[in-house]
Formats: sequence, C-alpha cells, structure tokens
Amino acid sequence: MKRFYVTMAFTVAAFAFAAAQLPAYRNASLPLEERVEDALSRMTLQEKIGVIHAQSKFSSAGVPRLGIPELWMTDGPHGIRPEVLWDEWDQAGWTNDSCMAFPALTALAATWNPDMALLYGRSIGEEARYRKKDVLLGPGVNIYRTPLNGRNFEYMGEDPYLASRMVVPYIKGVQQNGVAACVKHYALNNEETLRHQYNVVVDDRTLYEIYLPAFKAAVTEGGAWAIMPAYNLYRNEHAAQNKRLLNDILRGEWQFDGVAISDWGAVHDTRSSITQGVDMEFGTWTDGLSMGKTNAYDAYYLAQPYMELIEKGEYTTRELDDKVRRVLRLALRTAMDAGKPLGSMNSPEHAEAARRIAGEGIVLLKNDGGVLPVDLSRKPTIVVVGENAVKMMTVGGGSSSLKVRYEISPLDGLRKQVSTQGTVKYVRGYVGDVGGSYNGVQSGQDLNDSRTADELIAEAVEAARSADYVIFVGGLNKSEHQDCEGADRTELGLPYAQDRLISALAKVNPRMVVVNISGNAVAMPWINQVPAVLQGWYLGSEAGNALADVLIGKVNPSGRLPFTFPVKLEDAGIAPMPQLQHPADTVDVVYEEGLFVGYRGMDKRRVKALFPFGHGLSYTTFAYGKPVLDKKKMTADDTLTLTLTLTNTGTREGEEVVQLYIGDKKSSLPRPAKELKAFRKVKLAAGESREISFTIDRAALSYFDDNAHRWVAEPGAFEAIIAASADDVKAKVPFTLE
Repeated sequence: MKRFYVTMAFTVAAFAFAAAQLPAYRNASLPLEERVEDALSRMTLQEKIGVIHAQSKFSSAGVPRLGIPELWMTDGPHGIRPEVLWDEWDQAGWTNDSCMAFPALTALAATWNPDMALLYGRSIGEEARYRKKDVLLGPGVNIYRTPLNGRNFEYMGEDPYLASRMVVPYIKGVQQNGVAACVKHYALNNEETLRHQYNVVVDDRTLYEIYLPAFKAAVTEGGAWAIMPAYNLYRNEHAAQNKRLLNDILRGEWQFDGVAISDWGAVHDTRSSITQGVDMEFGTWTDGLSMGKTNAYDAYYLAQPYMELIEKGEYTTRELDDKVRRVLRLALRTAMDAGKPLGSMNSPEHAEAARRIAGEGIVLLKNDGGVLPVDLSRKPTIVVVGENAVKMMTVGGGSSSLKVRYEISPLDGLRKQVSTQGTVKYVRGYVGDVGGSYNGVQSGQDLNDSRTADELIAEAVEAARSADYVIFVGGLNKSEHQDCEGADRTELGLPYAQDRLISALAKVNPRMVVVNISGNAVAMPWINQVPAVLQGWYLGSEAGNALADVLIGKVNPSGRLPFTFPVKLEDAGIAPMPQLQHPADTVDVVYEEGLFVGYRGMDKRRVKALFPFGHGLSYTTFAYGKPVLDKKKMTADDTLTLTLTLTNTGTREGEEVVQLYIGDKKSSLPRPAKELKAFRKVKLAAGESREISFTIDRAALSYFDDNAHRWVAEPGAFEAIIAASADDVKAKVPFTLE
C-alpha cells in the first residue's frame, strides 16, 4: 500500500510536469481566453484566413502545424445528416451513417415540456458526438408568422415565450456532449419563397417583442456556442452581413462570444463581411474539386479576397483576429475538448426518447363522443386510409432530410399494437407524392398508383362502411410547396382531393378519426362531420409507435398547439408575399400586422380560430380552482405569486398544461389583449389535486419602448389570466403595478 501511494504521487507529479510543458492553448487547466490568445499569437496570416471559411461542403480547415483540428458541421435539427461527398450534396456511400430521427421541432414545441427539450437535445447531441461532429446546425426558432411558410415544421411555433423556454434546454442538452448548437435562422426568416431576396420591414417593438426573444434566450440563457444568420435581408442588408443584427444586437447587447456561421450561400461580398458579418463562411456555391490545380474554396469572400485586402493595407488584422478568436473558442469547446463524452448512435435509449417526445407532442384536437381511445376490448375492425399512413416522412423537406436506420409507419405501428386484439386493414384513399429520394437517400418505397381520385375514394368508402373504426392518415408531406425548405405552400387547404375523401368517409362511418400529419396548420372544411382529430406532426423514426400509443390509449395525449389553426387563410391576417418585378431585384416585405401575430392577432381582430394556440384535449378531465394572488399591488422591484389548485376529475392519469397570460388593461402604446408569460405541465393521477404557483415579475408586464430602446413596465391596471388555451380562459385576476 505504501508503494502504491508513492506511485500515485509520482504519477500526479508527472502529469503536472507534462501539462506545464504544453503550449498554453493545449493546456486544458488554463482559462479558455488565455488559451485562445495563445493559439492566436502562434498563427500566420494564411492560417487565420484558412480557419474562417469552408474547405468542403461541411468542414472548415484546422491548423495542422499547431495540432488544431478541422471543424465538422452537420445538418439537424431533427437528426444527424448522412455523410455527403467532399464537395457535393450526393451521398458518400457510407453504410454506417444511418441515424435516429427525432420528431420535428413543431412536435417538440407541442409538448410544452422543457424536460422533453433537454432530453431531445441530449439525445441528438450524443448522436452528433458519436459521428464526430462539432457543430449541430440547429435548433430553429423563427416565429410562425404565416401558415404558408414551408419551413415552419423546423421551428417552435408562434409565441416568443414558448419558443424561448423550449430552446434553452435543447441547447444545453446538445452542448453537454461537446457539440455546439447553432441556433437558426437569425433573424426574421419567416417565409421561404424568395428567401434570398426579400427585405423585411419591421418596427423595433415588433422585432424585440416577437422575433428576437427566442434568439436572445438561446444566447444569454442557453449559452449557445454558434448562431446561423438567415438568408433574407433586414434594413436592406443581408442577415449574414448585417450590422444591426450581428454587431449591435448579437455581439453588443447580448455579448455573444460564439461563432456566427453563414448559411450555405448566404454571404454576398467581402467588405461588409469583414466589418459586420459572419465569422465563418460556408457554401458559397463553388466546386472545389474540378478546377484543376486551384481550390475554389480559396475564392470565397472571406478567403483569398480578404487576405489580399489585408496585404494591400486596406484592412488590418483587427477584424480577422476577432473572427479567429471566435473560431478558436469554438474549437476548444468542441473538437479540442479532451473531456467530451464519446456519444452513442441508434441506442435503445434514443429510440425510447424519440417515442416519448413524439407521444407527448401529439395533440388531440377533437374527440366528440369519446371516440378515442380505440376500444380494443371489442376486437374491432379498423380500416386505415391514406397515403401518409405508409409514406416515409424522414426523407425530403430540405436540409433536415435524413437517412434513418428505420422508420415505423402509422400503419405498421397500429398493426403491431392491435394485431392480437383486432384487425387492421389498409386502403390507399389518395395518391400524393410518390417520390422517395433526396440528395441520394432513397426511401425504397414504390407508391405509384394509376387509379383516379374517384376510384380511390370509392374503394375507401366501401371498405369503411362495415368497419368499427376508420382512421384516416393524411395531411401534408415534405415535397415542394408543402412542408419543405426553399418554397412556401400555395394554399391552406389539403392537397390531393383529401377534403372530398374525408367527407365521403364520414358519411358512411360515424366512428372516424382524422390524423393530420403536417408541420403547419391546415384548413378543415369537414371539421363538423368527423368526431375525432389528432395533430400528428412529423414524428421521426418512432412515428407509428407513438401514434398507435395515443390512438389505443396507451399514452394519454397531452400535447398542446404551439400555433393557431385559422379557419381560413385570411384569418391569419398576413398580407401575401409581394412579387418580384425582375429576378435580380429585392422586394420589401412589410410586417404590417406588427405585434399581432398568431393568437395576438386573432384577439385583436376578434376572429375565432379553428383551433387556438395552446389547445389540446385529454382522455381525462381537469378542474381549475380559483386563482389567488398573494397581494393586489406590486412595485417595480417586487413580484406577485399566483396560486391555484388543479384537479384531475377523470378516471385515468393525465397531464394538463396550465397557461398564464398577462393583459395590460391600459397602456400608452397598443398591446395585445393577452400574452403568454408562464406555463406549467402537470401530471395528476385520477382524482389527484395539486397546488400550482406562478411568479409574476416586472419582465412579465413589460413592453419594448422603441424610442427609449428599453423595456418598460407602465404603472397601472393588469390582469393575470389563467387558461387552458388562448381561447379557453378559466379565470382572470386583476392587480396593479404602482
């Protein structure tokens, strides 16, 4: 034992001696900023230029001479993208790069559960770490402004507070793995059509109150190590070269110390990128392999052109050094972190996480007569109708397209869970997108069907007549002009004659369930004809299992809508996208509605939603007790505490989302009638009651004064509004701010 202690002491001393001999930037025991400055001081001008732009489709160069590794990016935010060729989008042909697909971020937001966001981030971060990725290009937190945005499925809904509370744990979960979360698309990227050409015109109040809070929370609370500027323009400057967004707000007001990484092809010139732009440039549409002896990556705006301007004396290295500091900081936090976890891929734990998040995000929109859950004790015959019951949804949609190890379809999920207690039959019903490939990833499905819509509807109706249940699985898909990057939807309605099919089915079977698969709101002209509707989202690898869990009652639905479903497109209150007069032009998109997005606008215009923000039903019922404030008056530096009792009055365990909105009864500036300021997801056993409390502080009462450029809480009358959705108000409690 004595000899052991001597050996241990010698070993510790040896390690200490070895650490002392390391260059400072490689000594993990030293402060991060000291290591950054030491590495910077050792780099040549060419090496500095080399680390701030891409060297391939998804990597940037390191400094081999100093042992500083390359940085590798991967698309997210729903799963780890398959490997592509060095300078092409096509597949690299790996056989071990299939991932676990997690639910789309609309589904995560619909859980209204920050614990699910942490689980999601940790799980996807483990997969990124295992694949030796340093930066996950996600999550996305752009506000759901219009239901036509093709990329809404990648974001977290219409409310800045909800998105803020969900993005912070996601980031922390990812970064626990030594992988940077790159929050996108900063900022005002709310439509896909003409995304490189539209210039957003928006007032500062709207910018700060609606479109920036989730990004700010990601930086100041989540500690995001990277952020991705958007494609669009703001104040006539592209977001990747935007002084207001990047210098004044991000690096100035929020003190962001991470890296601004360009979206692929988002950089447009050298000079503005030097002084008010991104730190790392990616994807400026060059081919680095077919130019013979030259390397097209050296022609990037922040590559050789930048170095030549420095060599000519037009710029010093001051701006360059600041960019390199940020890149070095990123490298030390990720690729050079010797203590980071090993990660894991496609583990049983990840499958369970994907299924759990998906199940908790599914929203029961309607359930008249208690049609759901399906009663398996009757050994029912279930007829499943619709292309989306069998179509893979992980392939396509843009940069979030995935190559998955497996994907459980809704039909297979139901068959698996019902096989011994009933019969499940399938008929096609409609033909939509029969394609199944994206960037070389093939779904392997042959969905071609030459029958007419009338023939398909007739077959489905005949099958539905004698069924105990009809479950229609339809909605949108990830093809262009639906839920897909690069283009917006052209209408709110369902494509492929689905409305006609649903109405025909409802006429012959009263026990009909519509499962809508989409990342967006859709019109439902048949809503009064069907008793039950589920919002199913894009649920990833475990989609079918999660849907079956809810349909048969294994999981009690607890999802709540993160955005409003309007009855018709006009009810959303958003002006249509202007048209370009010339392809090279830019076009102004004026946010005329200002603050009044989503439920805020519905309240202002007194328009009734098809399904309101925050809406979601359960297989049990809940009773809200009378909310009570600990006092009726508060000062600017004080807080109020609101308490109420929630009771599960049904016969089974369930979860309710108690929502707290604040209304300013008299303001010098226009304000929404109410705004979400807190929420709590509560699980209760049948008959159980629990006291819930909320703290109301000055921030919950404040608006952004764009003249003074600060947040202001005006003295006067307010009310705390307890609700189960934006339209289901349970109680209002008045109070005053002195």
